[in-house]
Amino acid sequence: MNGRWFHPDFPVSPRKLPFFYGWLVAFGSTLGMLFTIPGQTMGFSVFTEILMEEFGLSRVSLSSAYFVGTVASGMTLPYAGRLFDRWGARQMIVLSSVATGLVLLFLSVAAPLARSLAQLCPASWAMGIGCAVIGLGFYLIRLSAQGVLTMTTRNVIGKWFDIRRGLAMSISGIFVSFGFAAAPKLLDALINQFGYDGTWRLLGIVTLLVMAPLGWLIFRDNPEECGMQMDGDGVSRATKENPDMVIHRDYTRAEAARTFSFHAFNLSFAFFAMFSTAFTFHIESIGQEFGFLKSKIIDFFLPMAAISVATNLFFGWANSKTKLKYLLLLMNLGAVTGALGLYQLDSSWGVPAYIIGNGITGGIFTGLGGVCLPRFYGRKHLGAISGINMSTMVIASGLGPWAFALAHRFTGSYEWVLLGCLAIPASLCVASLFADNPQRKLADK
Repeated sequence: MNGRWFHPDFPVSPRKLPFFYGWLVAFGSTLGMLFTIPGQTMGFSVFTEILMEEFGLSRVSLSSAYFVGTVASGMTLPYAGRLFDRWGARQMIVLSSVATGLVLLFLSVAAPLARSLAQLCPASWAMGIGCAVIGLGFYLIRLSAQGVLTMTTRNVIGKWFDIRRGLAMSISGIFVSFGFAAAPKLLDALINQFGYDGTWRLLGIVTLLVMAPLGWLIFRDNPEECGMQMDGDGVSRATKENPDMVIHRDYTRAEAARTFSFHAFNLSFAFFAMFSTAFTFHIESIGQEFGFLKSKIIDFFLPMAAISVATNLFFGWANSKTKLKYLLLLMNLGAVTGALGLYQLDSSWGVPAYIIGNGITGGIFTGLGGVCLPRFYGRKHLGAISGINMSTMVIASGLGPWAFALAHRFTGSYEWVLLGCLAIPASLCVASLFADNPQRKLADK
């Protein structure tokens, strides 16, 4: 995938533009994140009940297929992270966009394909065939969209910005938060208009015709290959007043994985991925338990997005002025509040607690995930390191819906699993206090 077509100066040289090219890369990254929605649980939530009916599966069976497919995709992501380091963001955005579009076209015919295969086999195999086909679809879409496409769009901002990295992530996060919040209602409207299969077909075609070519046109792997520097316009490295922003050396993937801070941040991100995925995947069922209609509970996402945006803007200002471990602590405190609110969703304070807590957590999560890894471990092995991070989050996001479905099946309620969800972020709050930047230790040597 090298040669003239992927030369950094083709079809236009970034140096010739009258503004810093990194901001155009940030725009492309934001657009790419919005195109990951079909692979996110936010994009699957409105399909859950439909898929149970189309494939003849129970809630536990569908959640199990989702779990297996998601875990399998998560186990593939570390390899994809190494490919990112080898091929660069431009090649990876084209590859992941094309793959996402093709997978969406496959999902649009998955149900009739499963029924056709079932007719060739004994009747007792029908459910297993349905699980296998939709599980394959889950694996492919979680790998291509939620995995590689997300990793690529997040990492490329980290490569183009340094001092302004948090600001770039914050601005991007505004549009991503509102896009994700609006996704369930928009997808629901598309399903009512075109059917669930027609919606996936439409999304696949748009991804192939819009995101893949735009990604090729806009993305460049890093400013150095374009004869530029991070942040652009001669921003002085001497303006770094925060010692946490100074990179003394690049960590390898193995070295990063041996630091306590990596696991504190990684597990915090993984919990939020697990919890938010579980709630979103079973949104209608959880709403019914607490007496909320589907239309009412979907409305939670908009005020949550507004809080996420406000928190994101705060993060953009604060990340360069304080230690990231304090922002991680705030994120985990938000997760505790959100989990407690969901546990008491039918109380007078449950809904506000859920919306505010998850809004804060989501807002910090959006920026912190793209800032902490390049700041803590450098850019040279960013793909390999973020591959582990994405793998953990993707696997956790598959575990969440499965655990919630099992809890509901055996207890008839989500109560006990929600109690468990309170303990995890509470423990991570303590771990956050010790999650210092490893670069600081190098400065002391």
